[in-house]
Parts: sequence; C-alpha cells; structure tokens
Amino acid sequence: MTDNAPDLSGDWDLDAAHTRVGFSAKHAMVTNVRGAFNDVSGSLHVDFDDTTKSNAEIVLEVASIDTRNTQRDEHLRSADFFDAEKWPEIVFRSTLIEEVGDNALVVSGDLTIRDVTKPITIPLEFTGAQTDAAGALRAGFEGTRRINRRDFGLEWNMALDSGGWLVSEKITLEFEISAVKRETAAQAA
Repeated sequence: MTDNAPDLSGDWDLDAAHTRVGFSAKHAMVTNVRGAFNDVSGSLHVDFDDTTKSNAEIVLEVASIDTRNTQRDEHLRSADFFDAEKWPEIVFRSTLIEEVGDNALVVSGDLTIRDVTKPITIPLEFTGAQTDAAGALRAGFEGTRRINRRDFGLEWNMALDSGGWLVSEKITLEFEISAVKRETAAQAA
C-alpha cells in the first residue's frame, strides 16, 4: 500500500469482535433501517509479488442478523427473506483483488445469498495497519456497495397505500473490517 507500511503479505484472519458487516435499506420509502450480522468469520491471503494469488473469504451467519428489532430480525430469518434454516450462511469468495490507487482496493468475487451466487465488485479503502498492544499486526478496511436484493432471491415486499414499497430493492452493504496477521512459525520462534 504505502512504502513505509509494515509487510502486509501473508495470511490474515478477520477479528470478529472488531469487524462489522452491515447493511441499510429504505423502509416505507422514507427512512433507512440498518442492521448487521453479528457472527462474522473470514480470512485473507495477500501476495504483493503476485496479486493473482491474493484471495479473501467472508462468511456471515444468517441467524446472527441484528436490526435492533426482534420481530423484524425473525422476519428476515424466515423463508420470506434469508430462510436461515435452509441457507444458514451468506458467503463471499474473492476471484480477484486489485490495488487501484493509494490505499484503494477493488475486490471482485462471488456472493452467495440463499441459493443464488452472483459476481460482485466491492471497492475498499485500506485504512491502515498497526501493531496492537498484544503485538499482533492489524489492518483495517472500509467500503460500501449497493446491490439489488431481488437478484439474490430476496423478493418479499408489501405495497404501500400511497404508492411505493415497504422495503427498498436496493440495499447498501457496509464493510468495516479488522484483520489480524497470522504469525508464521519463523516469527513465533
């Protein structure tokens, strides 16, 4: 990323306690409802010598959806939306990671929601890398991406009396990622 940055090549794990993968959707055409998946896992392999060998995977547990409203969360877990019992995970697997500018990445890959897999591209900002109090190297990334939920089989909606729909088709995905670099055997010795 930058010349004075620590060595970022290697294997990384998402720090679930400091990572947020969320979303926002327009409700009743007038307000945004925000939510997140509280159970997030994933890994990242970075190879700056051959970026085609870099890859990322993020897994969201659908049952962990949290919009701060129990009734809405239960509806989102139901067959009307995510059908958490039948499809318990949302998975993103990268196919290409490109550095497109200073601290700017474009991550292309396949997003699977329910039984539908579609290619998407996610722009991410590298927000920095620091060694934490425990001596672990951490890196941060942030970004957003709009998708059409209907492309992934999330069809449920309700017409409003005044026109329009209860839930917007366009959903903004929100990524605030903290990753911790794995120690190699040589570093641990």
